[in-house]
Amino acid sequence: MFEDQLQAVNELLHINPKFRELYDRHEALRKEIDDTRDVRNQFDLERLKKEKLRTKDLMAAILNAHTASL
Repeated sequence: MFEDQLQAVNELLHINPKFRELYDRHEALRKEIDDTRDVRNQFDLERLKKEKLRTKDLMAAILNAHTASL
């Protein structure tokens, strides 16, 4: 995720609590999706995937604003 902007991501993880919160939530969702793919019904799986994507979009907005200010 955001491989081309690792330095900015690492910066934000240390200086921006909201970005850290979103990053942690995104990782938790990724693990939950991976770990429970066989157990969940399709509706729950799609809901988790959509939440993960929304989280990534919010992180991208913060990252874009951060890199634009540099």
